[in-house]
Amino acid sequence: MEVTLLGTGAPVGLPRPDCSCAGCAMSVGGDARAATALLVDGALLLDLTPGAAFAAARAGHSLGGVRQVLLSHPHDGPPVEVPAGLPQPGRVPDGRESALLTGHRVRAVALDAPGTGYAVSGPDGQRLLYLPPGGAPAGLEKGGDSAAGYDMVLADVVGRPDALAKLRAVGAVGPTTDVIAVHLDHDVPPGAELRRRLAAAGARAVADGSTLMVGAYEEVPDVPRRTLVLGGARSGKSVEAERRLESFPDVLYVATGGSRGGDTEWAARVAVHRERRPGSWRTVETCDLVPLLTEEGAPLLIDCLSLWLTDAMDSVGAWDDAVWAEGGERALRARVAELTAAVREARRTVVAVSNEVGSGIVPATASGRRYRDELGRLNAAFAGECEQVVVVVAGQAVVLRG
Repeated sequence: MEVTLLGTGAPVGLPRPDCSCAGCAMSVGGDARAATALLVDGALLLDLTPGAAFAAARAGHSLGGVRQVLLSHPHDGPPVEVPAGLPQPGRVPDGRESALLTGHRVRAVALDAPGTGYAVSGPDGQRLLYLPPGGAPAGLEKGGDSAAGYDMVLADVVGRPDALAKLRAVGAVGPTTDVIAVHLDHDVPPGAELRRRLAAAGARAVADGSTLMVGAYEEVPDVPRRTLVLGGARSGKSVEAERRLESFPDVLYVATGGSRGGDTEWAARVAVHRERRPGSWRTVETCDLVPLLTEEGAPLLIDCLSLWLTDAMDSVGAWDDAVWAEGGERALRARVAELTAAVREARRTVVAVSNEVGSGIVPATASGRRYRDELGRLNAAFAGECEQVVVVVAGQAVVLRG
């Protein structure tokens, strides 16, 4: 199947009319996007948008051969004018299937939000799934017909990363599925930042007018197996780490801070983190990271190494100068070496968070300076075992490696 994207933006387009935000200001030239619409083999049009005929012409296609027009999401405002010669737009009821004389079959996929998703099978057996903005599939079961693997998925990856997680959980999206982000809005700055965020989810974006072949080999973005996210206090490092795994199911969140009885401020911090996590994630509070790293399983999010180091230094008596000199330092080095060796051998996806404290004020106490120095060494050793290292400053992620 050949798919031409007549638009790849949100329903109002990008930049948004009369919006002065930085994302819209940067969405010019190739980063400007019309509302998402797909032309499949010149015969099927998914979503009718203003200027569809002109968009098709710019992409070197005509709408003259379209035999069916399907709408995927509610349209606000005045109805879109139907170009001459096009059939009237309609919808396939959830769970029902429509067949075209061209050999295409279209099945409606039920969603957890208003609208309809469409699974399209081509004459030669290729399969694509198209989801509307803000929509995720509902009622998927592993091994069910509705969860069969797709060659291509076009979805609101930025707005609903959990939709991708649901598809991955049942095997509908696999390592070779070409995941295309559509319905792109001003939530993420265009260009390099958009590409970076999508690549972390195993997805990509294409320009308006792009023609793609479903089932053809594409260089699907590789999700780094091991990532270290560094940053200062309130820099956004934890949000960045969590965002990287939002599109994956069954994430194991490892909280190394534990609980601090009677500390209400700490309890409030922990509560904010918990509320931010997807409901499908599991949480374990432990500093025993090596067994988790050596096991195979779901992606691992460790937040954070700084608190792991505090626990490790407590356990070896690092705060006592005499104990430190008489073996505490060697014991800590062994603990760090064991941890980094486990990271090196890890088979599961790992995203770890740590504080970057080396650029701040020099601590006034010997123990404070010791902690700062050991955290710097730990970060360097851990980073050396990661395919990607990111530092977050003022909410902006800068890739140091990968």
